[in-house]
Amino acid sequence: MTQSLTGTVALVTGASSGIGEASALALAEEGAAVALVARRRDRLEALAERIGSAGGRPLVIEADVTDPEQATGAVETTVAELGRLDTLVNNAGVMLLGPIVGAPIEEWQRMVHLNLLGLLYCTHAALPHLLSSAEGGPREVADVVNVSSVAGRVKRVGNGVYSATKFGVGAFSESLRQEVATRHVRVTIIEPGATATELAFQNRPEILEDMAKNFAGIALMTAGDIANSIRYAVTQPRHVAVNEILIRPTEQER
Repeated sequence: MTQSLTGTVALVTGASSGIGEASALALAEEGAAVALVARRRDRLEALAERIGSAGGRPLVIEADVTDPEQATGAVETTVAELGRLDTLVNNAGVMLLGPIVGAPIEEWQRMVHLNLLGLLYCTHAALPHLLSSAEGGPREVADVVNVSSVAGRVKRVGNGVYSATKFGVGAFSESLRQEVATRHVRVTIIEPGATATELAFQNRPEILEDMAKNFAGIALMTAGDIANSIRYAVTQPRHVAVNEILIRPTEQER
């Protein structure tokens, strides 16, 4: 199989598990050197070993992207160590569901800090490098991929603040797309539905019980399914921009 990203560099946040891990593997399979960014160094090192043993070029960066200095540092370390930056995958996120009335404020803060601010910090730091790569890189195009959610389209009781963060990701992404489109930086939103990852398990027990009932009998997607959509978007030819992918289990109604 032709490695369409050979000579390019990708940075994936939240790469220690789930969609981030699967996406890093997919991009490495396409020939990209991949910076693996997350807080759990042991997980990153294990992933780096897998990528390296398959002939890839990984870089482990332990960082908390909710800290603007660490987010910027992750981008700058990537460019210093791997030489450039062509693809940014903003995947790090948290989903804490439940009623708005009486909700723990700490949960709202965690979602806003990671789902929105972390994404903004990484994108802000990455854009100068992405614009430069689009001007003179091997593919003459660069990509920002923002992993949102079906909750960025559909509002439900119980996901109010999570939806607020993901609607925010959508608004930011579209504004950025319009700003940099003529400079050949593509912006893609990935909106997964129910996916079997660790994301859900940070919720309170009563919320997990409700989620299990809501999705009982539905064959959930895997992290690899979402990674394949990211792979599809970033391997398109220079003149094709995939702006949005909404991907759900076949049996998920909304």
